[in-house]
Amino acid sequence: MIVNLLRFRFRDDVTEDEREAVLEAMRRTAGVESAAFGTVGRDLGDPADGFTHAYCVGVEDLAALERYMHDPVHLAGDDVILPRLARLSAVRFTDDEDPETGAKIFALHQAKLAKYPDWERQLNAIPA
Repeated sequence: MIVNLLRFRFRDDVTEDEREAVLEAMRRTAGVESAAFGTVGRDLGDPADGFTHAYCVGVEDLAALERYMHDPVHLAGDDVILPRLARLSAVRFTDDEDPETGAKIFALHQAKLAKYPDWERQLNAIPA
């Protein structure tokens, strides 16, 4: 299993309707065929960390991860989600014992960046 946990905060100028659209896009993404499970909701961590919400999704393996990353629902959701985020932090982990799993996931991420330069631009526009 590969798990991706995103903690995020909306930009200050994002309306309540836009927030709901983002959360709904995340719910749709969490429900794609390649996702074993997924959820989105309020972040319950320390408010001083600056995050208000979190998204978590699990996929069975690298093949499912690749399908998830390129799923049309996921790609369309990113166009709704990314421009409205003020802060984003990702934690990824796996129960796969293969020591190369991290490098393989990174290679899939790099391939997606190369294939979708607008996606890379949107990611880079979110302040660190």
